[in-house]
Amino acid sequence: MIVLILGLVMFLGIHSLRIFADDWRTARVQQWGEKGWMAFAGAVSLIGFILIIWGYGLARLSPIVIWYPPQWLTHVTALLSLLAFIILAAAFVPGNHIKAAVKHPMVIAVKAWAFGHLLANGMLADILLFGAFLVWSVLCFRSLRRRDQAQGSTIAAANLKGTAITVAAGLVGYLIFAFFLHEWLIGVPVK
Repeated sequence: MIVLILGLVMFLGIHSLRIFADDWRTARVQQWGEKGWMAFAGAVSLIGFILIIWGYGLARLSPIVIWYPPQWLTHVTALLSLLAFIILAAAFVPGNHIKAAVKHPMVIAVKAWAFGHLLANGMLADILLFGAFLVWSVLCFRSLRRRDQAQGSTIAAANLKGTAITVAAGLVGYLIFAFFLHEWLIGVPVK
């Protein structure tokens, strides 16, 4: 569990600097330059991500059950994961209505993914992993909305073509991940 927690602290910590320590982050960017900062943040993120995967795998070897979720919640998780993939695609496809509506689709996608997986998994490691990402995504979204208001940020105009591409890309990504990659990468088949 220690490895998982250390990974979460590193990965979510570096991604939380704009929320809790934006002045410190800005000073580092000025001190090291944009590329220096990106190299540092990327290295911390990668190490944290590796520790999360390793720690989660270790924790699953000796599971601590907190609760037994009902089987039907796996269907809710599948639906929320599908939505997460579509919303995630909106972050990369220009001119779509989803990004225009939610403004920060990547964070919303993390929120949907984490919430869905938190519902369907009752081990302590699951609660730590998905709960940490859910809390982070809520705090990050609030911070981003405040920053948008302060800066008067706007999103590019949306069109049906961009939205259709977004939905199609998200659906294809979900199907590939759910039916081919989830069991291979995570070790758990999608039910």
